[in-house]
Amino acid sequence: MRTLTSVFKALSDETRLQMLGLLLKEGELCVCDFVDVLEITQSKASRHLRHLVNAGLLDDRRDGTWVYFRIADKPEPAQARVIGLLPAVIDNRIPPGLFARLAAWRKCKDRAGHSCGDLLAERAARRGGKR
Repeated sequence: MRTLTSVFKALSDETRLQMLGLLLKEGELCVCDFVDVLEITQSKASRHLRHLVNAGLLDDRRDGTWVYFRIADKPEPAQARVIGLLPAVIDNRIPPGLFARLAAWRKCKDRAGHSCGDLLAERAARRGGKR
């Protein structure tokens, strides 16, 4: 029961639901993708993602400084059932603007050739320090 409680607690936050919606549609994403698209700090993004990993809904992998997240490949049975329901539950509830921002962010990353950290700092400066 404790595991199931952690799953529902993980799903009880709008930011985490948006993260799941992005991952369901886009596949694997880096922490920096969430930072830019959701306009949150890296520590806040990491904390939310850690909740989802601890609940067994996401897998992660490290590549240098950055950590990438995806929907869990081999979740436990309870998590698998919840993951299976997510598309029907959150489909069309994720603001379309998030997908547009993600596409723009990815283009920017591809063009710039900078590290994610450099790009995030540049974009935060243009937003007036807001992340």
